[in-house]
Amino acid sequence: SLISFRRGLGEISLSYGGNQTTITEFILLGFGDLPQLHILLFLLFLVIYIATVAGNSLIIALVVTDQHLHTPMYFFLGNLSCLETCYTSTILPRVLASLLTGDRSISVMGCIAQLYIFGSLAGTECFLLSVMSYDRYLAICKPLHYATLMNVRLCLQLVVGSWIGGFVSVAFLISVMSQLTFCGPNEIDHFFCDFSPIMKLSCSDTHWLEVSAVIHSSLFTFPPFLLTLASYVSIIATILRIPSTTGRQKAFSTCSSHLIVVTIFYGTLIIVYLLSDSDALRVLNKVCSVFYGVLTPLVNPLIYSLRNKEVKEALRKALLRFFVFYRSTGISS
Repeated sequence: SLISFRRGLGEISLSYGGNQTTITEFILLGFGDLPQLHILLFLLFLVIYIATVAGNSLIIALVVTDQHLHTPMYFFLGNLSCLETCYTSTILPRVLASLLTGDRSISVMGCIAQLYIFGSLAGTECFLLSVMSYDRYLAICKPLHYATLMNVRLCLQLVVGSWIGGFVSVAFLISVMSQLTFCGPNEIDHFFCDFSPIMKLSCSDTHWLEVSAVIHSSLFTFPPFLLTLASYVSIIATILRIPSTTGRQKAFSTCSSHLIVVTIFYGTLIIVYLLSDSDALRVLNKVCSVFYGVLTPLVNPLIYSLRNKEVKEALRKALLRFFVFYRSTGISS
């Protein structure tokens, strides 16, 4: 017979037909070792989440409404802002609920679903950043052919391909992972569901899944990184050949924001997934995960808005239109 009961660390189903326990819930330890900071962390993450959604939504609105931003570069930027909004919404609402209520449990399938969405968006960002670097490569290295090469059709194909590629590339790994059996313990020392912590909790044979994950990373993550790297090597080489200092500064300013975003994204990603998962580095690993999973979506719109004259001009015009509309409405009322 099958007896189900709940323990403090999660829901476990025991089968008397065998000596294994099947876990149906995980416990995301997150910041549970800092109970005195829960209120402060809740307020901090709430402000970050609101600012992230507001900042990225503002960029999307500017790209859609301002005619001067209807170019390939800003079309890609609008998609990146949309992705960042989805990215942070996959993690932070669950973290906020956990800090507020103290309930750190998540179902196994819910955890795998979060991993799928998070992994798909991370893969999409890799593709999208490489597309944006290719766009900057054409703009700087082949300026006479840029308008012809980077046409509307190609822009749509690159963006759609990035989104589909990100979600399809992770689907196989997640479908295999959903068939795993988890027998305990059920504690994940993280604030969201990530691949490696989940693998450690499985009592199934995960060898081939881990090999598949390495192959997946090689096929779907490394090539976009190499394309991004190759694009910027060519861009920098072209910029250095420009004779005038003013010309070099102008050319570099068109790609500096994207280069900063790429450096932050890949830098923290490499630290998180190449660091040894030892106890000594686990805290650093979690801090870096906070950085690329929570703070990067926040700083991206700031980087593009503060370093981009066209975005700042579009924002100024939008605010001016808003105040004119507000004043006219107030006067008429």
